[in-house]
Amino acid sequence: MEPHATTLRAVHLLVMALTVIASDDFDWTKTDKGAFYFGTFPAGFSWGAGSSAYQTEGAWDKDGKGMSIWDAFAHKRGKIFFNDTGDSSCEGYYKVKDDIALMKDMKLNHYRFSISWPRILPNGVRSHHINEKGIQYYDDLINELLENRITPIVTLYHWDLPQVLEEKYGGWQNVSMVSYFNDFANLCFERFGNRVKYWITFNNPWSAAVEGYETGEHAPGLKLRGSGAYKAAHHMIKAHAKVWHTYDTQWRNKQKGLIGISLLADWGEPVDITNQKDIEAAERYVQFSLGWFATPLFNGDYPQVMKDYIGRKSAQQGMGASRLPTFTPQEKSYIRGTCDFLGVGHFTTRYVTQKNFPSNRGSSYFTDRDLAELVDPRWPDPGSEWLYSVPWGFRRLLNFVKSQYGNPMIYVTENGVSEKTTCTELCDDWRMQYFREYINEMLKAIKDGVDVKGYTAWSLLDKFEWDEGFSERFGLYYVDFRSKDKPRYPKASVDYYKRIISSNGFPNQREVENWKRRATETCSSSNQLLAADPLTSHMEMVTEIVVPTVCTLCILLSAIFLMFLLRGRL
Repeated sequence: MEPHATTLRAVHLLVMALTVIASDDFDWTKTDKGAFYFGTFPAGFSWGAGSSAYQTEGAWDKDGKGMSIWDAFAHKRGKIFFNDTGDSSCEGYYKVKDDIALMKDMKLNHYRFSISWPRILPNGVRSHHINEKGIQYYDDLINELLENRITPIVTLYHWDLPQVLEEKYGGWQNVSMVSYFNDFANLCFERFGNRVKYWITFNNPWSAAVEGYETGEHAPGLKLRGSGAYKAAHHMIKAHAKVWHTYDTQWRNKQKGLIGISLLADWGEPVDITNQKDIEAAERYVQFSLGWFATPLFNGDYPQVMKDYIGRKSAQQGMGASRLPTFTPQEKSYIRGTCDFLGVGHFTTRYVTQKNFPSNRGSSYFTDRDLAELVDPRWPDPGSEWLYSVPWGFRRLLNFVKSQYGNPMIYVTENGVSEKTTCTELCDDWRMQYFREYINEMLKAIKDGVDVKGYTAWSLLDKFEWDEGFSERFGLYYVDFRSKDKPRYPKASVDYYKRIISSNGFPNQREVENWKRRATETCSSSNQLLAADPLTSHMEMVTEIVVPTVCTLCILLSAIFLMFLLRGRL
């Protein structure tokens, strides 16, 4: 390391230490839910939308791309709803210019996407083979974005590990992934870093660890209860730190970019804010998700509450050491301070209360926390079964990050809402309402002093939604997956989000109240039933209860009959 780089590193760590020391304790009893706030965001605030490679690109085996763990997982029958796959998805691989035209029309400042590791390194290993056609695809995407004055924010790992590395080494259960991931990242810095200035190492490592290696709901589908998630996360944290140091020592002076991570965090609110046990349970909920990854990167080690709870339960289960791995003093120093900005993904909130899980019932990440999650039945739930609209939780979460980690630079990297219906509404009033309220809570957080620099609506397009396949839609643009060309159609929320961007917030009540009416005029009743699928529409419509017509009953009976026929063939 060059002398000036060593000095910069020392200054960086000193600033990190001072900000963490200066951070205030979060006030769990303060519940200011407040009225709607009319105002605008700071000048230069960045507005964007996001996607990921496996969810949108398609072309799963084209132009030399290798297989990912999600390719392998989705091809196993019974793993994905309706046995959907991301083989073609939105065909984004072939529609770069078309999709960027949509972004330009929305006046987006940035676009967040991920690079498919096996698309540029088919076997996962740089020394084996670099797929130049994959490199060219991302070159074209980045160049087209920049030509349209849209800043690329690039995620290096959005869950699509090369399948070869999973089969040969056990994927993130093996510490060798740290070096392989660093080689992949270094190649990306070498080929794209002269144009990309915002890098995200991992997207939502919580899901990759817990759902990939604990519950088995996601690729690679392993159920290593009580240990697999902790081990995978441990290696991901080390991999993040190694990539940060690689960029810091080899590329930062030339490329002037930033390295961050995107952590998904639901907010946990105490059921009873006067009950200390509930407050402690709510904090545990947040520390076992957000803190699991953020605390090592800012402070050098896991949250004390995780070490205490997992260590105690491991001992009670007769284990000689905690199921939560430990960092050496050298590793703590190496990991601490490796976050130039914090990406925050947020969708929903839970009420949390204390609940004891006896250690003799077996070990799992979920029982290690000793808590129960609850929802208020009055909360709107227009889409995914886990996603309730609770806007005030967003402001609470952002203020928690401010107090815990010394007010770091934040980019909101995911925020949005789904509809769980194939018979989609292009007039998505619930999404407009969600954006209105959540973005306003973010504005209030900025008013509170939280350093939020940008917002990424999730997502630009409807896309493959992991184990839910195509049964859930998060997109601003509707995608007709039944058509080979995968055409895009704007939902009303496109126009609504455009108006928020153009106004840089919510200038005044009269103007904001007109936005929804104007946006709704852009969609008509004639296309509300676009792509109606009688086999799934009756099963997935959860936003409202309607009185069935004769036609509806016919469709329902036909669908049930068809399901029996399909089951008979399986």
